[in-house]
Amino acid sequence: MKRFLLINLLIILGLTLILPLAPLTAQLEEIRLTVFYPSLGTVRNLQALREKGFISIPKLKVTGVYHVKEATNYEEVKRYVADNKLDWFSFHPVSTDLDGKNLYQANQTTPEFEKILKNSDGIIFFGGPDIPPAVYGEKTSLLTVIEDPYRHYFECSAIFHLLGGYQDENYQPLLEKKPQLPVLGICLGAQSLNVATGGTLIQDIWSEVYGKNTVEDIIALGPDFWHNNPFVKLYPMERLTHYNFHWIKLLPDGFFVRVLGFSKKDRPRILSSHHQAIEKLGRGFKVAALSPDGRVVEAIEHTKYPNVLGIQFHPESYRLWDEKISIRQKPEDTPGSYWDILKNNPPSLEFHRRIWKWFSDSMLRVHNQSARN
Repeated sequence: MKRFLLINLLIILGLTLILPLAPLTAQLEEIRLTVFYPSLGTVRNLQALREKGFISIPKLKVTGVYHVKEATNYEEVKRYVADNKLDWFSFHPVSTDLDGKNLYQANQTTPEFEKILKNSDGIIFFGGPDIPPAVYGEKTSLLTVIEDPYRHYFECSAIFHLLGGYQDENYQPLLEKKPQLPVLGICLGAQSLNVATGGTLIQDIWSEVYGKNTVEDIIALGPDFWHNNPFVKLYPMERLTHYNFHWIKLLPDGFFVRVLGFSKKDRPRILSSHHQAIEKLGRGFKVAALSPDGRVVEAIEHTKYPNVLGIQFHPESYRLWDEKISIRQKPEDTPGSYWDILKNNPPSLEFHRRIWKWFSDSMLRVHNQSARN
């Protein structure tokens, strides 16, 4: 009898020790990231971020969503994913009707956006071509190049559904159901966050902000004023990088100081390639960082949803972490790597690390909260 009681006591004690761990284990199942524009570059960037430990999430599952009328050849990307056995990446095509006139309202795609939110612990909108100005109510500059309108229709409508906007201030944003969800907009993604919430864009920085209409005049301004590499236009045969590195000004009450712990005196260098920029802010956004001269918005953050961030630069590029990649900005440059630039200009490398740590940690918190509910 004593032996029986002892065995039962041990079993009870064992269960007492094991049971509290069960919810933690369950919470770590399939952390779900949704990415818009799952191009080959997007997949390669995510591969590099995972391999280098910038995104360190156990059992991460990534779903690439896209509209079937987008210009990108996604069959090629699917072959790459299959050939490289990337079992953590899957695709979700959407084929609903979007025509540019029904973006900022409930439409045929609304159920898809609701499903995307339900199945996401985090969302990223990546870089790409110019947004058609009609999407934000303006005429089209001769310097704007429209390449893929359905991508912009799809992504801007998704963002409006998530965040709402000035287009209909009575609309109830989907993010009310998940207010802590991390949403990151990169380059075009930042512009889309702004436009879809009722903001506008500068259609060409060099002509509209600086009043410059020749490449030579832009070069004379100096690299802190370049948002892509002007030398590419002069020397197309030299295979120069299209990107430019410049530092950014962190606002004292902005996301990078307040949340990521940097000082307003820090000057992280970032990888930049864009000719358009945020003009009038969309509903709910404020500026978090500016260009060195304070004339171009480099980052925006949402004032209601704390983990919604738009950045006008590229912390995702696999080129940043490849020490073997040699680049030149000018024909006379000695080849070097992006990695060396980050490493030799502190706190640039740490700046990039903290962005991805914030995003990863926010995904885990959202997932764990959902599991508890």
